[in-house]
Amino acid sequence: MAKITFNKSGGGSVTGRLNIPMVLLKSIGINLMERDVELYVKDNKIIIEKK
Repeated sequence: MAKITFNKSGGGSVTGRLNIPMVLLKSIGINLMERDVELYVKDNKIIIEKK
């Protein structure tokens, strides 16, 4: 289980953030050098795929 944090900018816009455990990132090959991902919604789920 994870919680989304929300940050409000000085201009009033709001951004949601989610911390993803390193073990999950490593499992799909994401690291400090290879960190480009595709992010989209499918069937009401947020999908993160390595580019």
